[in-house]
Amino acid sequence: MARLKQLVEARYDIMGYRRPAMFLSIALMVISVIALALRGLNFGIDFTGGYVVEAGFEQPADLGEIRSSLAENGFDDAVVQFFGTQSEVMVRLAPREGLSGADINTQVNGVLAGAGQGPVDLRRVEFVGPQVGEELREQGGLSVLLALGAIVIYIWLRFEKKFSVGAVAALIHDVVITLGVFAISQIEFDLSVLAALLAVIGYSLNDTIVVFDRIRENFLTLRKSNTVDTINVSINQTLSRTIITSFTTLLVLLALFFIGGEAIKSFSMALIIGVVVGTYSSIYVASSSVISLGLQREDMLPVEKEGSELDEIP
Repeated sequence: MARLKQLVEARYDIMGYRRPAMFLSIALMVISVIALALRGLNFGIDFTGGYVVEAGFEQPADLGEIRSSLAENGFDDAVVQFFGTQSEVMVRLAPREGLSGADINTQVNGVLAGAGQGPVDLRRVEFVGPQVGEELREQGGLSVLLALGAIVIYIWLRFEKKFSVGAVAALIHDVVITLGVFAISQIEFDLSVLAALLAVIGYSLNDTIVVFDRIRENFLTLRKSNTVDTINVSINQTLSRTIITSFTTLLVLLALFFIGGEAIKSFSMALIIGVVVGTYSSIYVASSSVISLGLQREDMLPVEKEGSELDEIP
């Protein structure tokens, strides 16, 4: 009895704030959905189609001068950014009717050579057709849905259907808010960001399963504790592990974001948002959902077969 009292009187009353946290989550999701509906995602060349040109200079390049030169030569919609170092530049161009990759190569090479940045070395010119981009967009969305479906089946088989609903609610929460940040900020959404979203789903699910495992264990050991207290104890027991894991992961991602270069900036940004939101959702959204669904200790007990007592008679 003393041990039960000590466990139930958890250090932090985390579930005591579940209602304000739920209102916060709903508000963030509503804002994200509105942003997605009104602004949409800023799809990159991978999804919209177009040309990607990588160029190297012998000295640090002036992006403003390069943009001006491209605009004066008919490339008003060109996106110019550093790629790695300040002497390496990536130029993204929308599709051009009647122009082949060789024509784009020649024209861009001439523009960059006359931009006053010194000798230029065109290292790569790639083209992604609009039809390919549309297929990638559709298949990318389908891959996210399939991942969520597989997770529902996995959690249902391993735990109980109320746990699976809570896990999927947390994952949808994470994906929608991450997409909402990209819609509000208009950071380019490309294949690397889609890969980051799938990684976020895996990371958040792993965190949620750790919490759910402890909840299931405590439901079977703390028999006189109610649902809220049992979940509160379980989250407290896994809190240090959750914080340390998220903190060390964020250290790596912040390093990638600030010094990794433009090529992986969107990727690392998506993961940073996903890790922060995923850590929060595994504590509040997933656990609060199973409370709202009326999870009880009886849901964790194996179903007794009718007449099983007769099987034990020799």
